[in-house]
Amino acid sequence: MDAVVIVLGILVLAVIAFMSNRVPLGVVALGVALALWATGILTLNQALAGFGDPTVLFIASLFVVSEALDATGVTAWAAQQVLARGGTGRRRFIVMVGLLVAVLTALISVNGSVAALIPMVVVVAVRASVSPSRMLMPLAFAGHAGSLLALTGTPVNIIVSEAAADAGARPFGFFEFALAGLPLLVATIVFLALFSHRLLPDRAPSVISSDVSEHVEQLRTQYSLPASTELVNGHSGFAEVVIPPRSALIGVHVFAGMTTSFGDLVVLGLQRAGYGLRGANVRLQAGDTLLLRGSWADLETHAAQSDVLVVDDPASLRRAVPLGGGAKRAIGVLLAMVVLLATGLVPPAVAGLLGAMAVVLLGVLRPAEAYRAISWTTVVLIAGMIPLSTAVIATGAAERVAGWVTGVVGTSSPHLALLAVCVLTVLLGQLISNAATVLIMVPIATVLAADLQVSVLPFMMALTVAGAAAFLTPVATPANTMVMEPGGYRFTDYWRLGLPLLLLYLAVAVLYVPLIWHF
Repeated sequence: MDAVVIVLGILVLAVIAFMSNRVPLGVVALGVALALWATGILTLNQALAGFGDPTVLFIASLFVVSEALDATGVTAWAAQQVLARGGTGRRRFIVMVGLLVAVLTALISVNGSVAALIPMVVVVAVRASVSPSRMLMPLAFAGHAGSLLALTGTPVNIIVSEAAADAGARPFGFFEFALAGLPLLVATIVFLALFSHRLLPDRAPSVISSDVSEHVEQLRTQYSLPASTELVNGHSGFAEVVIPPRSALIGVHVFAGMTTSFGDLVVLGLQRAGYGLRGANVRLQAGDTLLLRGSWADLETHAAQSDVLVVDDPASLRRAVPLGGGAKRAIGVLLAMVVLLATGLVPPAVAGLLGAMAVVLLGVLRPAEAYRAISWTTVVLIAGMIPLSTAVIATGAAERVAGWVTGVVGTSSPHLALLAVCVLTVLLGQLISNAATVLIMVPIATVLAADLQVSVLPFMMALTVAGAAAFLTPVATPANTMVMEPGGYRFTDYWRLGLPLLLLYLAVAVLYVPLIWHF
């Protein structure tokens, strides 16, 4: 069978599997790599080469650095500072939220920044008597625009930069994406501020994010704690735990003020059936609740042991504390990494790996936390799809698809070829991961540029702009999915607000990008 037919068949099956949402993304990507080996298109080393690709290692390292900023409260501090200045006006609030998520996205990726800001945006919106459904989708969409400000904004930027270099051009500079991203960010925020309230529903969310400060006051009242008791700060916090049946702690003598036997944790209060327990002769029973206080490290290590059930995850509470322990070290590592990336002193993968190593060596994250921080679905997805890009080029499939495109649009206008590539990208990008979409389109765009004898740079930059226009469905990006439940959104809500933005991004990709990166 023709190798091109095999590769295109694998591609079509992969897209169908992605769209079905029934097969995990990582399984699809691994299936693609193994199918390319099983059909003889690639050798085993070629089929698995994506797992050693510098792009994949760079992306994995960024998850670790992002976690360091989030876990130490740097993200919470930035959100607190900006949102506190946002006032209660809806438009001003959208502008402030949009700018904040864009800056954070440029440094720690869109998914991390949106996930970190959702609880605070919901809380501030409720306090300002604004429905969260009017704020959360603008948060996600502004994050998409922010991903175009710097190399680290999204894995797509890294993919197209490396692809441009592989095609014989040059990699994009760290802030070069902002030449397209900054105008798009301004236009996106202005559009959201002016029209989002007309295009989005005023709907009650199914889930309301908790306000940590209110939660602390509830616990203070529930356990009759004095107002002078500080439950949360940068170095220590609390955990509420329940004694489960068959716990080894049943029958253990406890009292307020004692230190537990399973870590350096202090018992602040205890209750049974909603009533406080006091006195020197209390022994634990199944169903009793304890409020424990200690360092964040001790809480995360000992409160999760099998003899207690944790009500409030200490790791989540820790993130809500502005500038907690290790924050200065995390900021220092971030700045050093940005300098290395901006100056090009070392390859991006080296800068990212040095940053990831530094946050562990400096004690900001434990090794286990660093491993958990990595989105392995994203890593496996990209590593598994890179061989498909290789096969599309090696078998001539890219040339054949490029020939079909030029047969339709002709060879006289590179703008028409760019339009065709971008339209395919935005359509696929609504159904499958934008990283997978761009990996599919990169070899086709590269061959088109070569056939037209024009620079590949405008094609690569247009791909990342079109890839960011994933606005029409909640499954287009994890950020879109994250805001769906807390915003109370339905599937159709996305295209109402997203379609005008998609057309804007498409216009920028086809008309504006070639003005900066000439054919």
